[in-house]
Amino acid sequence: MSKPAVTIAFQATLQRPATPKGATWCFLVLPKAASQKLPTRAMTSVEGTLGDAPFKATLEPDGQGSHWLKVPNKLREAAGAEAGDTVSLEIRASEEQLESPVPKDLRDALKARPGAKITWDATTTVARRDWIAWMTSGKQAATREKRLKAMMDMLEHGKKRVCCFDRSGMAGKNFSAPEAAGD
Repeated sequence: MSKPAVTIAFQATLQRPATPKGATWCFLVLPKAASQKLPTRAMTSVEGTLGDAPFKATLEPDGQGSHWLKVPNKLREAAGAEAGDTVSLEIRASEEQLESPVPKDLRDALKARPGAKITWDATTTVARRDWIAWMTSGKQAATREKRLKAMMDMLEHGKKRVCCFDRSGMAGKNFSAPEAAGD
């Protein structure tokens, strides 16, 4: 029997991202003490409340040993909060990890490479999330394209997990929270 997830209560400030200009969503960075209570420094799915509004989401690593949360408009409005507000959260690690949205270029590549698609479909949610993060964390379009091609080759050869990928972003500095807008 698995151990029940610990409820983590904390406060954080809602911020608007600097890019894209005019973004309607907000984000918040978890205090390190709250993040350290989670089972991993990597992406992890949580459920909980923002104010009184319930939500399920996947926290992203911030590359500094903590996590950040994208707060869509609908959740922000349900919580009655605005950018700049300090909000109260209660979260716990989900037993079931949420699927990441599959980018269009990856969907197209998987359609074109049936062998890769077979392996993709046989991998775990966390492994698919890692593949997507590895591919999309490249800073330049050429890096992303190179990683997508390598990913298709590895999947076609039955490889279910990306190798040597720093899931926390701490070593490779390949993850970070968005930069806050200077409103």
